[in-house]
Amino acid sequence: MKTIRRVLDVIPSNSRTAAGFWQLGAFVVLVLLRHSAAASDFRFDRDTVGFANATVFEYREGHPFLRQREKGEPKRYTRRCFVLCRTTMQFQKFARFDPHAPPLDDRALAARIRRVTRRAAWENPLPTNQRVVFPGYADLRAMSEARREVVRANIGLGWPTYFRFGNFRMLFEHDSKYYEETHANVNATLARGELFVGFLTTYPRLSINHAVLVYKRNPASQNDGIERFLVYDPNHPEAPRELTWSSRDRAFAYQKDWDFIGGFVRVYQIYGKWLQ
Repeated sequence: MKTIRRVLDVIPSNSRTAAGFWQLGAFVVLVLLRHSAAASDFRFDRDTVGFANATVFEYREGHPFLRQREKGEPKRYTRRCFVLCRTTMQFQKFARFDPHAPPLDDRALAARIRRVTRRAAWENPLPTNQRVVFPGYADLRAMSEARREVVRANIGLGWPTYFRFGNFRMLFEHDSKYYEETHANVNATLARGELFVGFLTTYPRLSINHAVLVYKRNPASQNDGIERFLVYDPNHPEAPRELTWSSRDRAFAYQKDWDFIGGFVRVYQIYGKWLQ
């Protein structure tokens, strides 16, 4: 709203010139309002997947150890952090929900899920009347919790993500200029009302090799110069997590938890365009 007020302030008050600028000013305000609404449209409790991606490794003080499957333990849903972030973006762009209609059977639901997840994630959002409709549920969170196995079986395999062309970027060291450009890209993407899927890595260390979806920016604090971004982390579907940018260090850092020791990460955008 501060931006809108600044735009209104520059429109001349003189009645003879104000009429000439009125339409332009109104247009700018409407555009800003639309972008503001779009940027805040994504809701974690509604638009994310309700089940978790399980890690292949368990971590102790930042060091990975192969997780042992105990006898009788059901097969875990692993290697799907990229898949779940991509699916979340695809449903945000290409699907809509109708909670008042009866839900589909498993076969019909699977077919509709595949209609969404087979579209390129970087395509423009579809108009409401062209989106794939999912009856019986209010949102993706509700549907993925109620029909977990159907959703899991139809959003894609995890192993192909290891061979994505864009993964090769992590083999190269990057200076602070690269991080600054990525930071600017995150902000520009969110300002357009879009979602930013980031590949987080500390390669050649193996403390993290993960994908998250950035959906909201909090302004930098004047005290510490830290800019905070809220993210959907497929390993933690219970609540948003935080990716930060330090203007002083010109670097990203990710929140500490059981699966990451916390601290510096390199960030690469994925699903923003073809081959990314």
